[in-house]
Amino acid sequence: MTSRPTIRVVLADDERMVRSALRAILSAEPDLEVVGEAATGAEAVSVVRERRPDVVLMDVRMPEIDGIRATEQILATLDEPPRIVVVTTFENDSYVYDALRAGAAGFLLKRADAEALVQAVRLVSHTDTLLFPSAVRTLAAEHARAYPAPPPWVARLTGRESEVLRLMAQGLTNAEIARRMEVGPATVKSHVAAVLAKTGTRDRTQAVIAAYEAGFMNAR
Repeated sequence: MTSRPTIRVVLADDERMVRSALRAILSAEPDLEVVGEAATGAEAVSVVRERRPDVVLMDVRMPEIDGIRATEQILATLDEPPRIVVVTTFENDSYVYDALRAGAAGFLLKRADAEALVQAVRLVSHTDTLLFPSAVRTLAAEHARAYPAPPPWVARLTGRESEVLRLMAQGLTNAEIARRMEVGPATVKSHVAAVLAKTGTRDRTQAVIAAYEAGFMNAR
């Protein structure tokens, strides 16, 4: 049986006990390796730059600089940045929404069980789907800062691209979108790339948030 490639993870949380618990859970998995820890946002940026992980579990509220600013700095300064998952106590926290807008790939509740934690790390590292799509949609709908008028990119989307964006918001992978639309995976990949380019977003999570803020999800 072919073994999974090792996923390198950095833990950023100001509580040592939280980091220890996360490390214990992740280190028990043969394909996951904790390569660094940070107790502050500034330290998280430094550790990520040095260790170059695949995934960062980032507490949203930390000393010096918070998880939002740390996320922005990491994504702005690395050519191939890691996928960042915000770890939070409250899923409807405006800080979490700001972190997603800043570029985090998704969020995870601190009360999540070990299986959900491991699944989330693997999901953001290896797949093209949205992490916990229903939770992201709910958060976006509650906290979206609506534009007074739709931004120009809405009118630039083709009909197929609009359909792909709506299916992305449902959490479908490229393969699932291809089956739904009865087209090839390469065609879907091209549409997704066009959606990200036109919305000016980094990945699916930011594209979905942009869609809610633009009022796109409510328009037909």
